[in-house]
Amino acid sequence: MRKHSSLFRASIFAALLAFGFSSAARAASSDDNRPKVRAITAFIALDRANYQTQIAETLASLKKIKAAYEKAGFEVQTLRITTQPFPEYTRNLSDEQTLAFFKQYDALAEKDGFDAAIGPAIGPAANRATSDASDDSHEALLLAKIIASTKILEGSVVIASDDGIHWNAIRSAAAVIHYLADNSPNSLGNFRFAAIAMVPANTPFYPASYQMNGNHTFAVGLQSANVVATALASTTDPQKAQRAIEESLGKWTHQIEAIGKRGAQQTGWRYTGIDLSPAPLKEISIGGAIENFTRQPLGSNGTLAAVAIITRALKNIRVTRTGYSGLMLPVLEDSVIARRWSEGRLSLNSLLLDSAVCGTGLDVIPMPGDTTEAEIEPILKDVASLAYKWHKPLAARLLPVKGKKAGEQTEFQDPFLVNATIQPIR
Repeated sequence: MRKHSSLFRASIFAALLAFGFSSAARAASSDDNRPKVRAITAFIALDRANYQTQIAETLASLKKIKAAYEKAGFEVQTLRITTQPFPEYTRNLSDEQTLAFFKQYDALAEKDGFDAAIGPAIGPAANRATSDASDDSHEALLLAKIIASTKILEGSVVIASDDGIHWNAIRSAAAVIHYLADNSPNSLGNFRFAAIAMVPANTPFYPASYQMNGNHTFAVGLQSANVVATALASTTDPQKAQRAIEESLGKWTHQIEAIGKRGAQQTGWRYTGIDLSPAPLKEISIGGAIENFTRQPLGSNGTLAAVAIITRALKNIRVTRTGYSGLMLPVLEDSVIARRWSEGRLSLNSLLLDSAVCGTGLDVIPMPGDTTEAEIEPILKDVASLAYKWHKPLAARLLPVKGKKAGEQTEFQDPFLVNATIQPIR
């Protein structure tokens, strides 16, 4: 799920202006072809009465871990702090008090340079104090208002977990998506929201990240599409391609894990693993990597097989895995995927088919601005049903764009979002 934070996008945008995107691309394809550390994510049980001190102490430890990675030659892009589901630590506050608290928390995140996930408005049913549908709907709408009124904070709604598919939560998640499309700047509030299904706690990628009984732990997320691309470019043989990914990405992730474990010893925080998902970065394209292997446009016959090869390779890398650890196909964050979406070669159904053998679901999908809640609900039901059937983490991050119709182009002014043609909901 979300790989580019608000702070990350802003800082890298400045770098791109100074050095040009081509420099970034050349760096990504340097001789050692190492991945970047997209996120070091700390998981805490937030104490509202003492949160400023708690955040300061957490950041001090994250910075020590970051320094260890940088000393070893790995670029670290973001530091992130994730909490338990926010209704647990805003209990007994009015809606107005809750919004005021999160505006303060958002300002702290912006000032201190970290990204923040506040957990699900509606968590796994087994962990919720109530299963009352009206309470769930209220908390979901409150999350929508929090995201719409802040710059950095991220959140989610759990639509499926081990105890089943949460039909009421699906309706609430659809309402959140619809609200954010209409009430956030450029409809981009939905970039910081996801409906999540079977996503485990302690996932480092946003916006699906949350913690349950994982206080004082940290995990690592990677930007490694370049590593997978190089491995796939070395052969057209499926078995050799899988081994090449295992060997090349495995080499780097063993180093990254070793540094993480040393960081745990140094800070006293518990290391919980790496999300091996090979996140792309615009022109550093996982879609292009697949096309170079299949020799066909993404979405053609053979795409599913290539997706499965990458996924099997990730599963065979022997490190402590966490989060999705599956293939990401984010439409608006990958130039090749965006192009094939615009051409109509990809659809919601084809991306869901790919998700049956990989992850992370329907990620950064541009949609007409007049898409209704009733049209969003069946999409979320499909994601939840697929995730629950195969017991795999999937999510939906859908972006209806206010004022845009099917056939029109998105016009996002963001260096890490690729504009694409909006397709009709079918």
